[in-house]
Amino acid sequence: MTETKEYVPPVIRAEELDSKFKYKMSKKHGAEKVMVCFQCGTCTADCPIARFSEFYRPRRIARMVQLGLKDRLLLDKALWLCSSCFTCVDHCPQGVEIAGIVRVLRNMAVEDKNLLPLVYKELAANLMKTGFVYEIPESRLQKRMEQGLPPLPKTNLKDVLKIFEVTGSAGLLEKVQTIGKVESK
Repeated sequence: MTETKEYVPPVIRAEELDSKFKYKMSKKHGAEKVMVCFQCGTCTADCPIARFSEFYRPRRIARMVQLGLKDRLLLDKALWLCSSCFTCVDHCPQGVEIAGIVRVLRNMAVEDKNLLPLVYKELAANLMKTGFVYEIPESRLQKRMEQGLPPLPKTNLKDVLKIFEVTGSAGLLEKVQTIGKVESK
């Protein structure tokens, strides 16, 4: 029988704390209510990811924002485990949008730290190449035809590429470093 170890976060050093970070975050759309989180734990208790991971805790993310642990948050692979199901938002008694906070932090990780999990970069590259996040092999398209299924809808690749251009996402994708596989510790 294997023994499971409980996740123990590293000790917080004073130089890691950014006392203005929570105020900066509260000005971002989706993270406005981060300071009203009183750590009841409802978000974590209801989170489908937290049920199976000692590593991912929505409540922990909110507290780290409140404490000003910006760099720890932006470099943490756990940030990318959120499935954006909004269960945490639906059950929060304070109306804190943890999923919005995670979105803001992910955007900051890409913009400030140039970090993005490899899988997200690959999905975006596929989207730019084909108009779909999944590159559908020719054999799959042939099998659809053999089974009498209708052809897949055509994408307007020109419009997709325009969105990447207008938002600056194409440039970001070129300069971001991938952080590899996202998994629990």
